[in-house]
Amino acid sequence: QQMSGEDNQHDGSASLVWAAVPGMLFQEDRKTSLHPLSLSWVLGYNSSLAVHSLMDEEDQVLLYVSSHTVVIHDMLGNRQYHLQGHTNVISCLCVSEDRRWVATADRGPDPLIIVWDSFSGVPVRTIFESHPEDGVSAIALSKDAKYLATVGAGTVQRVCVWKWTLPTEKPTCSTELRPEFGYQDYVIFNPQNPSEFVSNSKTQVIFYLWSDAGLQYEVPLLSSQTFNSVVGHFSQSVFHFNNSQALTGTSAGNLVVWHIVSPRSPSKETQTKPHVKATKLVPLQKESLTVLQVSESCIVTGDRKGQVKFYNGNLQLLACYSHSKVGPIRSISFYKTPRGASPASSTSSITGNQPFITRNFILSTSDATVFHVATDSANFEKVMEEAKRAVNAVACHPRQARLAVGSHCGLLKVWDYQQTTYLVSRIFTKAGIRCLSYDPEGYFLAAGFTDGSVYILDAISLQSSCKEFKFSHGPVTHISFSHDSEYLATADEKYSVIVYKRVLQDGSRCWEHLAGLHSHYKPIRSILFGVQLDSNEPRLLSLGEDRQLVEYDLNSSSKDHLVVLHKDRVEQIAVPLCLAWYPQFSTESFILTANSSYKMKLYNTTTKMCRKTLLGPTYGSPLEKMQILPTTDPQKHYLAYITKDKVGLQILPVDGNPHKSSAFICHPDGVSDLASSYDGRYIFTVGGNDCTLMKWEVNLNALDAAASLGGEDLIPFYNLLDGGREGEFFRELEDYFYYAQLRSCGVDTLETRQVSTHIPLEEIPSVMRAMGFYPSEEKIEDMINEVKFGEYVDTGEQVTKISLGDFIKLYINHRPAFGLSMKKIQRAFQVLGYDNENGDKVIDRGDLLLLLQCRGEHMTEDELAQCLITLMGRHPGGGGSEPDTYDPSGAAALTEAEIPEEITAEIFAADILGLPIAEPGKK
Repeated sequence: QQMSGEDNQHDGSASLVWAAVPGMLFQEDRKTSLHPLSLSWVLGYNSSLAVHSLMDEEDQVLLYVSSHTVVIHDMLGNRQYHLQGHTNVISCLCVSEDRRWVATADRGPDPLIIVWDSFSGVPVRTIFESHPEDGVSAIALSKDAKYLATVGAGTVQRVCVWKWTLPTEKPTCSTELRPEFGYQDYVIFNPQNPSEFVSNSKTQVIFYLWSDAGLQYEVPLLSSQTFNSVVGHFSQSVFHFNNSQALTGTSAGNLVVWHIVSPRSPSKETQTKPHVKATKLVPLQKESLTVLQVSESCIVTGDRKGQVKFYNGNLQLLACYSHSKVGPIRSISFYKTPRGASPASSTSSITGNQPFITRNFILSTSDATVFHVATDSANFEKVMEEAKRAVNAVACHPRQARLAVGSHCGLLKVWDYQQTTYLVSRIFTKAGIRCLSYDPEGYFLAAGFTDGSVYILDAISLQSSCKEFKFSHGPVTHISFSHDSEYLATADEKYSVIVYKRVLQDGSRCWEHLAGLHSHYKPIRSILFGVQLDSNEPRLLSLGEDRQLVEYDLNSSSKDHLVVLHKDRVEQIAVPLCLAWYPQFSTESFILTANSSYKMKLYNTTTKMCRKTLLGPTYGSPLEKMQILPTTDPQKHYLAYITKDKVGLQILPVDGNPHKSSAFICHPDGVSDLASSYDGRYIFTVGGNDCTLMKWEVNLNALDAAASLGGEDLIPFYNLLDGGREGEFFRELEDYFYYAQLRSCGVDTLETRQVSTHIPLEEIPSVMRAMGFYPSEEKIEDMINEVKFGEYVDTGEQVTKISLGDFIKLYINHRPAFGLSMKKIQRAFQVLGYDNENGDKVIDRGDLLLLLQCRGEHMTEDELAQCLITLMGRHPGGGGSEPDTYDPSGAAALTEAEIPEEITAEIFAADILGLPIAEPGKK
């Protein structure tokens, strides 16, 4: 919504903004979300961005960025409010002088700039396509909060000034910067003149002067020769409160003093340029300056050593605050002036022998720690300490509201997710934590590390239950306990599965290494313990990108000898990505897998036969991991899953209905793992490099309601057909279906035909191909078996025919999720072809024919010749009618005559397959 003049403005939101007061975000009880998943809490934050204090000191309300979400955190009340609107990771933010307006921007596809009201939490302005090249690298609000300056993140950076309160998508003025100025990543307005602002890269400071007539900038020269001293890389710049100077901090501990000569009131008609010159290089200290601010009548610096120093206008040191546990400073944010106090009473003037007094402040460091600093006592109080590096591991306690989170910096924390408080932590210094798992009883917590080691810890104290194991030669990627806690299995990046066993030793139970096996030749995607159907013995499976599902015989395995019971190839073309035990909906038991083609498959747990293929969630990327969500209702089952950047829920049983699934962006730069609470009320996701964990509240009623609104029976499937139930595609499908009935009875018969609503199973491939779906022979076999044995467990009989409705479901579930794309054909030519004289990727005609006969599903020479004859629309040997037999020599002659010696992807698609190709530049 805009501040004014917008057609789509919501009166409710507008009145909420105008009536908003500080602190009202946390005054009302949170209403139940209408979404299946709603963000409830966030752990961790982006330590490369600033942390701001929003309110007075007694309130301690902080604002920071976690991935694509702005978090307003009431530290004393232990509450959070989330500003959600970005679909990419937030790259920069700024807060207005009065702490009311917050501007955020992101980088990536379809970047956004959003201005928020921090009092009400309402987004008052969203700017689309501001910097479509690559988003925004820096952003600033003027002191009066009327103007916004942004610096683009593209190769050629564009600087824009926005009057954001006006309903326009175009900036007031803009200019492009030359690449030799370096990557400008910091910008700030002159608080005394909103027509001036400054930006800097590591190597260049740029001063700007803008008006409605345009934006002009000055690039002052400065090098080590200017003052015969090393300058260092620039960090941040500010305008001096004397209004004729600006300052820039450097990595060499210097402060550059710039003298500015520019019109105080730039003309709206003429474009004027600021004149700037470096007049001094002041060596403040040896340590690199990382933060530079002006606070009332003080100049404040922060450095890599964790020191905060205050200077007067003449750069004389007034005070220094430091602590041994404070790392490189990333931001300094002063508390607002206490209510009822004037600025003069909170900070006395720095003259004569008067003592130095300033407001307390919040300090954030680049190693993800936040401190509250009391200036009168120089006391540093740690407010927040989060993971410094990627967070890839998360596990939920099986019986209590506890959550374990592990990061690559070696920090392991256990968290009470109901009370949102930390319970215990431990730091491992040798390696980073990659994966975690509680045993089913909740007594042990197993951790896999980046150096291949495995720790088994006491779940309460986090102390080691036994000596660490190190049998993996690469980072441990998966770890899991058996249902009886007798076995522990791990998978690592070297494609090995390693099993540990609990044994009785000297009267006590302990863990020992059993055996390991290099069981895959590509990355392992999942390891999964289960229970034998006819006993209570555990069974273990692993799934790899090599398309192999491996089951191990734990009973027959012995020391250093892990026995493989079965090894089955579960995919022909797609790559399997995850698996889970499917809930028992019938007497037949299944394993559920999801693959890279957005398909979910059910395999019989004993025979490993593919019994069903179903369309899975299609939200931009395939399912990466999935878990069956615990529920209290035995009649209802749900699946929690993550894709590349989303978390979602799926109603079970899976049937291909898209309305039974829902997903939300959780970590735009990638989700690493998920875990569900023991009662199924919450789902937790960790985002890897964004260093955050997100807690999602589950509302299954909302998901069920959305599925009901999507329609029942065949309605959702009709909508997946091009044109829907009334479209031409459906009518064509009906025609082919009824023609298949005629074919099965004999087209030329004169006998009375029996009208039927079914076709024989043998006709399925023909109708599928007629509809533009060309399944492989293996896929055809899977489709026919799926229908043939669909009722076998219940009736003991095989199905021999299929109705139109069931055929539509079969077609939608088996066809490619996004159709046949030219990109796939081009990718194949990239792999199989070579560069010709023109630089095009081509395949030799003879090589192509040989590949079709020798690779994949082999075609015989006769089959290939017949296919080419049909595709090319010609019949060798002349004659207008189609012959019952063909002459191989004539087929060879046709091949040479009609197919060029060098075949490109475009020739193959258009001239041989006869598929339409979009013209260059068109979709």
